[in-house]
Amino acid sequence: MPSPNLSELVTTTLRERADDLADNISENNALLKRLKKKGNIWLVDGGRNITMPLEYAENSTFMYYDGYEQLNITPSDVISAAEYEWKQAAVSISMSGKEKLMNAGKNQVINWLTTRVSNAEKTMMNNIGTDIYSDGTGTSGKQIGGLQLLVANANTTGTVGGINAANFAFWQNTEISDATDFGATASTSNMGAFMNSTWVLQCRGNEKPDLIVCDNAYYRLYLESLTPNQRFTTAESAELGFHALKYQTADVVLDGGIGSAAPTRTMYMLNTDYLRFVSHSDRNFVPIGDDRFSTNQDAFVKLIGWMGNLVCSNRRLQAVLRNA
Repeated sequence: MPSPNLSELVTTTLRERADDLADNISENNALLKRLKKKGNIWLVDGGRNITMPLEYAENSTFMYYDGYEQLNITPSDVISAAEYEWKQAAVSISMSGKEKLMNAGKNQVINWLTTRVSNAEKTMMNNIGTDIYSDGTGTSGKQIGGLQLLVANANTTGTVGGINAANFAFWQNTEISDATDFGATASTSNMGAFMNSTWVLQCRGNEKPDLIVCDNAYYRLYLESLTPNQRFTTAESAELGFHALKYQTADVVLDGGIGSAAPTRTMYMLNTDYLRFVSHSDRNFVPIGDDRFSTNQDAFVKLIGWMGNLVCSNRRLQAVLRNA
């Protein structure tokens, strides 16, 4: 028996799966999974851009004093903000009139929906996961700003969040080149020492990296540098769902494998307290609008959309170790 409510069935199915898609996006990437666990995946309800307050200096009024000595009450400008642009993404699910007629029965429609919606979700997950490593220049700058932007190789130049790193040292991430800074290409014998040198530059009081993300090559070098009894994980590492080891107090995660977008021979030491994956609350991997019918084709289209960005409020506590 034909289904008279095909469009409604498609729409209802997409809406029901929207929350699952948003969750699965975060589960598909080691960094996003860590941000989700920390509550750093944010939903916001609007704004001209995504504003991240940041502390860029200490309060200059600190002083020692004696007795009736006057204290310094001069206003101290210590807070500014980084402003990130909204980025948009969408994937479509289309159905021609012929496909509609061929899948008119309820069971056929459900089978068709399951396949098409599942494919659309995987497409969205894989592309967002890939762009977590981007420099934000893809698709004429419409791409989200990933780790190659926030934790850049060219760390002393470039504008991120509206702030030019060349003008403000506090906005420069740490960049370590094995050949330039250590005089040798990273190998099994020296990877531990390279990581030690990078790590100490990222510690500030009790703040330190909590997640180290590697491509295939650097993860293998770190793995092979360990003695058998040092190849350990924790329950938390296992919960990541990715291949993970420990270094100091941080999880070392292989975010490589088949189809990896992680830059070759690169390791990111991240303090995820200062990273956020922000989505608009009305465009968080949900259907966009009503059916769209072609004016000159026997077909209709449904869209799943997202709007947001990956943002950072402290680049100084982020580092990249790479081969250069």
